[in-house]
Amino acid sequence: MGIGAIAAPFLLAGACNAGQKDVPTLYPTKAEAETAAKLHFNCTGAHRMGTQWMPCATHGGSQPSKPSGSQH
Repeated sequence: MGIGAIAAPFLLAGACNAGQKDVPTLYPTKAEAETAAKLHFNCTGAHRMGTQWMPCATHGGSQPSKPSGSQH
C-alpha cells in the first residue's frame, strides 16, 4: 500500500469536517495549522503528522462528541 492510500483518508475526512471542499488538512508549519483550526475546523491548536502539521490539538479534534452510551 502506497503513502497516497494512507494519506487520502486524512485529506478527505479533514475536508469534510471543515465543511469546505478545498480546505487542506496538512500544513508545512504549526502556525498555519493553528490558523486553519480556528477558521475551518472549529478547534484550537495543531498536532504533528509526520513532517507536517494538522489542525486541532488532537487527531479528530474537530469531530462532534459521540452521544452518551455510544458503542463507537
